[in-house]
Parts: sequence; C-alpha cells; structure tokens
Amino acid sequence: MLEDFINAFKNFKSNKTRTFLSLLGIIIGVASVIVITSLGSSSTKQIENTFGTAGLDVVSVSSGFMSRRGSSSSVTFDENARTELFDNIKNIKKIWYKNTLNATMSYGETSSSVNCSAVETGYLEMYNLELENGMFFNVTDNEEGLQKIILSHDTAESYFPAGDAVGKNVLLVASKVTFNFEVIGVLKEQSTGMENGAAFIPYGFYSKKIKPNPAASNVMVQATSSDAAINLVTDIKNYYTNKTGSEYSVNVMGMQTMIEQMNEITGTMSILLSAIATISLLVGGIGIMNIMIVTVTERKQEIGIRKALGASPGAIRQQFLIESASITLTGGIMGIILGIIVSLAVEYVQSNEFVVNTGACIITFVFSVFVGIFFGLNPASRAAKLDPVIALSGE
Repeated sequence: MLEDFINAFKNFKSNKTRTFLSLLGIIIGVASVIVITSLGSSSTKQIENTFGTAGLDVVSVSSGFMSRRGSSSSVTFDENARTELFDNIKNIKKIWYKNTLNATMSYGETSSSVNCSAVETGYLEMYNLELENGMFFNVTDNEEGLQKIILSHDTAESYFPAGDAVGKNVLLVASKVTFNFEVIGVLKEQSTGMENGAAFIPYGFYSKKIKPNPAASNVMVQATSSDAAINLVTDIKNYYTNKTGSEYSVNVMGMQTMIEQMNEITGTMSILLSAIATISLLVGGIGIMNIMIVTVTERKQEIGIRKALGASPGAIRQQFLIESASITLTGGIMGIILGIIVSLAVEYVQSNEFVVNTGACIITFVFSVFVGIFFGLNPASRAAKLDPVIALSGE
C-alpha cells in the first residue's frame, strides 16, 4: 500500500496541471467549510465574552403588554409579588428590585443626563462588578435611603478626570427636585455583562424621596445555579400566564437562555452554509472521477503489464483508489491550512478572537478522503476489469 502511495505522488508530479485542477475543487470546498465553521465558533465565543459569566444565573422580569385590549390583568412588582414568587416557584435564590430614572447630574461646570439605577444592597455584587475605588452600598444606606451614589468608570472619568471622585458631592436633578449625593464608590471598567448603568443610588432613597412605595420596573430573579436559570424563565412565564390569563403579562429574559438561542442561530447558519460549501467538494469529486477515467485510459498498457506479471484485479483497484484518495487527502490538508489562514485574516481585520473548530476540521478532512474513494471507485473498477491482452495492445 505504501508503494501505491509513492507511485501516486510520482504520477502527480508528472501531471502537475491535471493534479492541480483536481486538487482545486477539494481545496476550495474544504477551505470554505473551515472558514464558515471557524467564523461561527468565533462568533459564539464573542457572544460569550460580550455577556461574560456574571449574571448567567439571573432572570430579568418586567411588565409586558396585555393580549386582550381593555384587560384589567396586570402585574405589580411590590413586596407581595416578591413573596409570591418565592412561595410558588422553585430554585430561586434571591430577588432584586430595580428602578431606573433619567436624571441630570452636575459637578462644577460639568453637567449631563445620566441613566441612574436605584438598586438594593448587594445588587452590584451579584453581577460581580468590582470597585476601582470606594465601597458598595450597605444595609443602612438602603434602609434609611441615604443620598449616596456609585459611578461607573466612564461616568467618573467624565466628571472627575483626575480620578478623585470618591468623597466628592454631585448634584442630581430628578423629578424637578435637586438632591445632593456623596460619591462613595467608582466601578472598574467593564466590557461584558448586562448591567451597564451610568450611576447607582440606594433603592431605599428612590422609594422614600422620588416615588414613595414604588412598584419595581425591573425584577432580577437570581437562580440557585446557571442551569436552573434556564427552567426558571419558563416557570416564571407559566406562573404569570396562569395568574393573569395572559401570556403577555410579563417579559421574562434570561441571559443564559439568550446566549443559547444566539448560539443555536449561529450554529444553524454555520451548518447551512457548510452544507452549501460541501457541494463544491462533491463537484470536485466528480472532476476527480473524470480525470481518473482519463488516467486509466492513458495507462492501459501499464495496467496490462501489471496484470501480465500476475497483479490481481484487487491490486489494480487498490492502486487507483489510493491514487484518487491521495488527491483528496492532499487537497484536504491544503484546504484546512488555507481555511485557517483565511479565518485568521478575517478575525484579524475584525479584531475578534479566533477559534478553530477542530471537529469541523476532522469531519471535513475525513469527508474529503471519502469523496476521493467514492468517486475513484468507478475508474478503479474499470481498470481492474480490463482484459490484459486488450490493455497491452493499447486499444
């Protein structure tokens, strides 16, 4: 068999143009599949990096719209709602209430509108947000509704370019009332996660000074684990659907579920595009079959001599099958290398992390070799069935 491989590559060297044309379809097909699957894997990795690992166990719940016009069914996220969720749904670790308000913040001559979030004690820590300076809210800050504020990295940099925000006082205008807040912390810069507020104040302050006894606009339900968060989305939807009679009474979104859905979409697109790219492999296989038929015709005398010397039909068949498979084997290796190079170039231009889909490389390579064997079977069988007398005559 090794000798057949050596002879196959010798024949390739003697027919370089024909060999190159045979390889071209296989190289393009394999490279296309590698590029598509690698870009798909890189996109999946980018999605995971964008959202990060923090918050994968958190499910966001907010009021939806009614399916029936004029329906009185509605959901209010007050303390009773918090108790009901705990009592009726399993795998809940913690429930956080959050309200947002658009306010104008000023310090010295700097003033701008900011997206301010009123959060409960421990909310920021739950998202694994870290402090660059200062401290988080404590229980007293929330219970007494103290006028303290934590700024995001970008907000603090805009108002305090010297980096001395902690301990300073800023003015916050909300509901046409001006409040004086002490900056107690600055968050580290973050590029991942779903929590991207510009400033945070105690939820207790919001409920006492901005809107007494408010219903939360957003409820963050923390599951006992990331895996439990997936089922928690369905459980919360079903609970409120049964309670209100409308499946649109609440909007429920889990980061883990959202990532899985996006990965599923990306994976489906990669499979569809790979299937299209695989067609070029089949076209390349047909080209190899045609060229191998021509090769068998040209080498009739060689086949006749081998048979006259005692070569069996099986040995002749094996020789040409190995030659056909060698073309696709070589094309598969070159296609994988080309595909990785092209993928690296695309990812470099897009400044994304490159991920090689190893499974796709292996499957595509094996498939390319199978294509060579499958489409080489007919020419190899023709060669094996040749009559040695007719083959020696060259007719």
